[in-house]
Formats: sequence, C-alpha cells, structure tokens
Amino acid sequence: MGFDDKNKEGKEESAPVCEAKKGGIADSDSEIEHEVHENKVSRQMSESSMYTTEDEEEDENTNKIELGPQCTLKEQFEKDKDDESLRRWKEQLLGSVDINAVGESLDPEVKILSLEIKSPGRAVIVLPIPEDGKPKSPWFVLKEGSKYHLKFTFQVNNNIVTGLKYTNTVWKTGIKVDSMKEMIGAFSPQTEPYTHEMPEETTPSGIFARGSYSARTKFLDDDNKCYLEINYTFDIKKEWQAI
Repeated sequence: MGFDDKNKEGKEESAPVCEAKKGGIADSDSEIEHEVHENKVSRQMSESSMYTTEDEEEDENTNKIELGPQCTLKEQFEKDKDDESLRRWKEQLLGSVDINAVGESLDPEVKILSLEIKSPGRAVIVLPIPEDGKPKSPWFVLKEGSKYHLKFTFQVNNNIVTGLKYTNTVWKTGIKVDSMKEMIGAFSPQTEPYTHEMPEETTPSGIFARGSYSARTKFLDDDNKCYLEINYTFDIKKEWQAI
C-alpha cells in the first residue's frame, strides 16, 4: 500500500497525517523511503515475489540495532529512582500503566487490531486480518489516480516497544515497483489502543498501472521482531468497485 513518488524524510510527529494517539512516545524523526518505477512488462505475476528476497534479508540483518540487555518494565522504572527528573519523566511516559501487572515481562507484545483504507468521498475500506497472514485475493481494489491513506489501530502489552515501524513492498508482474518504510515510534503498554494514520498517497494511473499487484506488509520493532506479516494481492482499476 504505497505509491507515493516523493521521498519523505524527517517528518515531525505533529504532522496531521502521521500521528500516534493516546500517549505514544513518538520518535522525532520518521523515515519514509519510496521507489516507484513504471513497468510495461506483460508476464504472469511471480509467486516468488510474495516472499523475502536474499537482498531484503541481508538489509534487515545489516540495519539491526544492538540495544543491549533487555529489562522488564519494573526494572526500568526502578533504575535511577533517586533522580527526580528521570522519575517524573518515566511516570509521564508510562501514564496509568500498572507496573505490578506487567513489570515481569521482558518482551513487548504488539497486536494489530484493525486496518482501514480511507479515501476522500468514499466509504472506509475495512481490511480483515487473517490469522495466517494471507487474505483472499484480491484483498482490496483501488481506483487509478485516487488519493488514499492507511489507518490502523494496535495494542501494546507487557513492556515498552521501541522503534516500531511499518514496511510495505509492492510487485507488479514479478517486478518490484514500490518499497516503503515508516518509523512509527516507541509506545508503552496501556489498556487503550493506539491509532496511527499513514501519509496520504495517490495510486498510479494509466493503462499500464491497472491490473493486479502482489505485496507484503510488515510491522517490526528495533530488534526486527515481526508482529504481523501479511502477503496479499490487490487490484487497481479504472473505477471504484461497486459497493
């Protein structure tokens, strides 16, 4: 789900189309990488395009950040407890989190609750999230040349998740036509879900833009732990699909 032809770097959290609500710890810098190429190749969609390539695996391993030993939320809260400014900052960071309830878990748990595509003047497209990560084909249909953006909600449990990011790669007839990565931020566990909206994009248009695409979406953290991977197909057509 990414067809923007402009590279965007250094987005601020305050941007209206890129926000995490209900107390998220947003990183000040956002990364968005786009590669868009028009392709006029007429051959069948490659099934291998649905899986990670060796280059992508190498890139993920190369960019992995060593964060040092993990601490439970309770241990993090107890650190530097004599420093008044740090204590107040941690209290503000964690909000109403019950330390005794989640403080013994090392690994954060992130669950993507819902995915929606919003387009001006159109009803919201709600995307069902299958347990096996492989929705029915096509997962959705977009109109060529239309503006849209992705909105999703997610729940964080057990511990703070850092460097949560969204990646999406798109292929047409087996050739990669788009690659996108956006840093979402760091979030503490809480009972209320977080909401995030991606920047608005525009689908390509023209006879060569129409047709079927395959794609892979991932939600990962700083350790490249994947919380959700979805391999899917979608269509771009001349008109919107009848509701």
